[in-house]
Amino acid sequence: MFNLVPELGIDLGTANILVYLKGKGIVLREPSVVAMNLTNQTLVAVGEEARMMIGRTPENIAAIRPMCDGVIADYSTTQKMLEYLIAKVCGKKRILKPTVIVAVPSQITPVEKRAVVQAARSAGAKQAYPIEEPWAAAIGAGLPISSAGGNMVVDMGGGTTDIAVISLNGIVLSRSIRIGGNKMDEVIQRHIKTKYSLMIGDRTAEEIKVKIGSAFPLEQELALEVRGRDLIAGLPKTIEVTSTEIREALTEPIMAIVERVKSVLEHTPPELSSDIIERGIMLTGGVALLRGLDRLLSSQTGIPIHVAEDPLSCVALGCGRALEKIDEIRDKFIETGFE
Repeated sequence: MFNLVPELGIDLGTANILVYLKGKGIVLREPSVVAMNLTNQTLVAVGEEARMMIGRTPENIAAIRPMCDGVIADYSTTQKMLEYLIAKVCGKKRILKPTVIVAVPSQITPVEKRAVVQAARSAGAKQAYPIEEPWAAAIGAGLPISSAGGNMVVDMGGGTTDIAVISLNGIVLSRSIRIGGNKMDEVIQRHIKTKYSLMIGDRTAEEIKVKIGSAFPLEQELALEVRGRDLIAGLPKTIEVTSTEIREALTEPIMAIVERVKSVLEHTPPELSSDIIERGIMLTGGVALLRGLDRLLSSQTGIPIHVAEDPLSCVALGCGRALEKIDEIRDKFIETGFE
């Protein structure tokens, strides 16, 4: 019998939110930004439209990111954001409430996990179940996680980096570090402010990272014109920054991720280590697109590094494929005492 209940997989990321609808694939991809009217606490915009408002709103409107470091920082705003997105995907006048799987960082606390589940239910889901992001990312990247062999995935998002060794459909070892793309943007902002006395916004810092950011020396170094506000004169100013100086600025957060990867490798059981040496490490998440990061990790660990075909979509695709195992996930959820 055809199942009329909508089934959704949601990658509730710090930087972006992706929604997978069973039977259709990824149907929504928006920045995790909400614009709120502070006077009456109503939604003004969600997603890309709200992101364009950051730093450009009047006093009565605030454009905010309700997710911080992979967890909910503003519960009521996150609930309204989810409500809007579920309505957009399933329709406002839906008869049946959807079943939802939500990806969460591997090392979040039970309280943080419960908040995600409750927010999804309050937003209109009949049932909501959390799954760990690195597990979802591994499925989405096409790793053979059901086999008796070690698979290592490094999922680097906007707020967190999750590192996990997976075998026989389970996470053998995992570590999480609250460093991701947003922390790198902050470092770039701080560098521009310190070196050039120039104030730039979040969007400009992200643009610098995407256009000229790198983790390993480039064959041909890049340069970019950056506009901001001169902190001394108080007037608009344009400067030129190079990929070399941005790479040096990014050294601290990048090496923190590298050291955490090394730590996981050091604690991995020998049999699984040999599998990882043979199969390599899979990189997923937006930060995986940073130029030369795979080469840096390979030089630091001595292990082949692979970047997923579509690193930004891996977690959402994994959530979608996890919908096929919804009964197993439901049973595990009840066993852990969340139901």
